[in-house]
Amino acid sequence: MSSDRRTRDRHTSDAARLAISDEPRVSGVGPDLGPSDVVGAEANKLLRIATLAEQFNSNQIKDDARSAAERIAEERFYVACVGQFKRGKSTLLNALIGEPILPSGVVPVTAVPTILRFGEALGARVRLRSNQWTEIAIADIEEYVSEVRNPENSKGVAALEVFVPSPLLAEGMCFVDTPGLGSVFAGNTAATHAFLPHIDAAIVVIGADPPIGGDELALVESVAKEIPDILFVLNKADRVTAPEREAAVSFARTVLAKRLQHPVRSIFEISALEQLDKGGSQRDWAPLVDALEQLVQQSSRQIVRDAEDRSVRRLSGQLMVVVKEERDAMTRPFDESDRRISQLREIVSQAEQSLNDLGYLFSGEQQRMSKAFGDHRDVFLKSVRVGAHSELRLALKSLPRTNGRRYRRSAMGAAQDVARNQMMPWLETEKIKGEEAYRKIARRFTDLTTDFLSKTRGIRTSELEYLPKEPNAEQNFRARSEFRFYEYIGLVSPASPLRSLADLMLGAIRAHSVIDAAAHDFLDLLLETNSERVRNDLEERVTKSRRSLEAEIRAVLRELSAVAERALARARAAHAAGAPSVEASLKRLAAIEAELARLSGAEASHLEHS
Repeated sequence: MSSDRRTRDRHTSDAARLAISDEPRVSGVGPDLGPSDVVGAEANKLLRIATLAEQFNSNQIKDDARSAAERIAEERFYVACVGQFKRGKSTLLNALIGEPILPSGVVPVTAVPTILRFGEALGARVRLRSNQWTEIAIADIEEYVSEVRNPENSKGVAALEVFVPSPLLAEGMCFVDTPGLGSVFAGNTAATHAFLPHIDAAIVVIGADPPIGGDELALVESVAKEIPDILFVLNKADRVTAPEREAAVSFARTVLAKRLQHPVRSIFEISALEQLDKGGSQRDWAPLVDALEQLVQQSSRQIVRDAEDRSVRRLSGQLMVVVKEERDAMTRPFDESDRRISQLREIVSQAEQSLNDLGYLFSGEQQRMSKAFGDHRDVFLKSVRVGAHSELRLALKSLPRTNGRRYRRSAMGAAQDVARNQMMPWLETEKIKGEEAYRKIARRFTDLTTDFLSKTRGIRTSELEYLPKEPNAEQNFRARSEFRFYEYIGLVSPASPLRSLADLMLGAIRAHSVIDAAAHDFLDLLLETNSERVRNDLEERVTKSRRSLEAEIRAVLRELSAVAERALARARAAHAAGAPSVEASLKRLAAIEAELARLSGAEASHLEHS
């Protein structure tokens, strides 16, 4: 790759910044590109679609096409790292580039897709929605991409790019770190699904426990329909025995072959953490890197061409629906168009009412679920309290009778240890029950929503092609899957100077029993509060997921009305100008339809139906 190209890559925008969200883009954001700015027949196809989309005020299609044209011209392609949360995807990418840049940890951390691309020196930049790119320090990346610092992408990050002087990325390959499946609320996991049309190759990271889940299988199946280059990696191989790895790989091969309907050639067994720490066994690390290098050397040009074909087909198809509505509005009577628009508005109104009705119906399901887990909690607390306090009394007896402040810290720490010992096994079993209940209630809601969408599609309008497909309980009903044990560590220290002074006095007069009583109270607080976490977290997940899917459907339906209204306004203007204007408009629309069909390779089918 030439130095000029690397420099140009460093300062140009990325398709990912527009692909991360399905939300409508704000026109005028990002650079305005023209044919002279982007070179290549492939890019010019997309630029042509962008130009046509602009004529119809379809800003989302326009921006998507311009961004895709840009990366196609620069011969960049995306290799997305995907899988369930806590699989070690960020650590794997860190190991591949040789730098611990992406935040990683024992809890889900990635909140938005992050692009790793070549740069002469380390650097990073972020773009918030409706804003230009802003350079940021490498140390600040976590502020924008982590689940802790940017929960559910509350900061509105549209894209984040990290520039790395990695030889592996020098020829156009870009890594994409994606949020883990099943770990985050819709705004995060939806980002992974929204990015699917832009994935050119994939690294699917699986584990040994469990080897591969239903949501991962669904994602792999979706990706495999569009791209042939998928690498499978079993990470954290150092944490399981050889028989466990063998069983996990065998299981994964079987279920993947069944789902994809062809055998999986290789599953690379690695430990990204060992590799990053430059210790332990190399395992299949060298073959994995070799497979990625071969992807660049042997397939990169074809991958880029395929990416262009997919983008052209997808975007021209979306624009074709808009053009068809314009043509139909031009030829049908205005009163019929008015009725159609009224009908669409009525659909939106009915959708609001139907979704509200679904909400009431669904609330009953949530209440039953909440009561069941409340009953689980009551039974647990009743069964555990006596044993927990007995364990704490023994622990307190073994503590040295030091000064009051130090003794309080030790006593409260003992209460935390007892609470953890008593609660963690129960929380693990409740987590399993919670996931089962969540999936059950998710399927119930998606069934209700599917029925609503099916009825809506009964109204024959071309705009309804925009409606989301039937929701999938594994993909569309998405929220965090995270049960944390909160220990209230801050309560271990004295709460105030007065408390500190009192502890000193208690220690001086050997009145440690007062602190012991406080430790027992603290133990009760830990047991009660943490046992409620399962129910509270589950209720929050269900509520947020439902609202997200409802909002998605409402937004789509409202856009349908807007498309029809814009088409009718143009038709009225053309008719007001006279028959020649109408005839010219129809010829122009027919020519655009034919051009879109030609660009997408669907010309033969288009001519058959013309």
